[in-house]
Amino acid sequence: MTNYKRIIGRSDYFSFTVVTHDRQRFLTDDNSRASLRFAIEQTREQYPFEVIAFCLLPQHLHCVLKLPHHDKNYSLRWSLIKKRFTRKYLMSGGNELPQSVSRTTHRHRAIWQKRFWEHQIRDKDDLSNHINYVHFNPVKHKLVKELADWPWSTYHDYAKSGYYGDVDLKRMQENIGNILVKEFDD
Repeated sequence: MTNYKRIIGRSDYFSFTVVTHDRQRFLTDDNSRASLRFAIEQTREQYPFEVIAFCLLPQHLHCVLKLPHHDKNYSLRWSLIKKRFTRKYLMSGGNELPQSVSRTTHRHRAIWQKRFWEHQIRDKDDLSNHINYVHFNPVKHKLVKELADWPWSTYHDYAKSGYYGDVDLKRMQENIGNILVKEFDD
C-alpha cells in the first residue's frame, strides 16, 4: 500500500482538487449544490476554515482554503465534507454508480474518488497563481468562453470587489497578486 506523505509548512493556505468517482458529471445540479453547501457549512462549524477561492464544475471542484494557524488537518475536513455530502445527496434522491466489490468491502460509496489533490501555498505569487487557476477552470474546460458566464465560482465575488477590473488575463494576474498578500509579508 502506498504511504502518502502530507508536508506541513509555514503557510495556512492550501489549494485542493476533489473529483467525483469515475468523473461523473453531477456536481452542478441543484441537489448536489445544496448537499455540498450543507456539508461544507456543517464541517466549517466543527473544524473552521476560510474559503479563499472556489469553483464547482460538473465532475470536480477546485478551491483555495485557509486553515487556522495551528490546525492543518485538511484531510479530516475533506473526509467529513465528502461523507456529509454523500449522505445528504443520496437521501435527497441523488444516484451513484454501481459499487465495486472493493468499494463495498471498504464501505466507500461510488460518489467521490478516494483521494484528493492538495498543494500548500508557498507565497503570495503561488496564492495568486492558484486563485487564478481556480477561477479560470471553466474556461480551461471549455464550459464557457467568458469567466463571468460560469455561475458557480468565487470569481464573481472577486470581480464585484474590483480586483479584476475588466476581465482580462494580464490585468487579472496583476490585480489578484494584491489579495491577501499581507499574510506572506511577515
